[in-house]
Amino acid sequence: MKNLIKWKLLRSRFVLNHKWCQVRQDEIELPSGEIIDDFFVNVRPNIALVFATTEQQELVLVRQYRHGVGEILLELPAGSFNPAEESGESAAARELAEETGYVAEEILELATLYDNPVKDTNSIYLYFAKNVKLASSKIQLDITEDIEVVLVPIAEVFLKIKNRQICVSGSIAAIFLGVEFLNKQR
Repeated sequence: MKNLIKWKLLRSRFVLNHKWCQVRQDEIELPSGEIIDDFFVNVRPNIALVFATTEQQELVLVRQYRHGVGEILLELPAGSFNPAEESGESAAARELAEETGYVAEEILELATLYDNPVKDTNSIYLYFAKNVKLASSKIQLDITEDIEVVLVPIAEVFLKIKNRQICVSGSIAAIFLGVEFLNKQR
């Protein structure tokens, strides 16, 4: 096995430090000794994402506009959170309730993934919730959200991925892990 060496951080400064967007410029020394003074890193919040199923074996999804790519996308309920203030599990439950009106008796962790470890600092926490129930038809959205709740039979979800109807990477990872988890319970 090759002995890999971490890069050495020489200096770091924020070139953009806004409430909603932080970009850090790092000066690093590579194991070869070469110095790179402009390695930019996006300091992003962690994300909690939930694979939630109903008693009717439907997956709870949300359809919403995503400005970064300029598209209306179908994805799992998700949102950002600060681990110093809230657990990923409670963030997943909160986002599920706020975005869809559904609540879960129990939420289980599926995995923790890195979104884009080359340039981003955040992790995506994937959760599983079975037999969620609609507690309120009134959802609580922030000013940037306009959401349609979409229920898809679990048996049809992989077809939606193949047909590019679901194309958000974190949602796809959670769907594969969630379906595997469901199959192990049977």
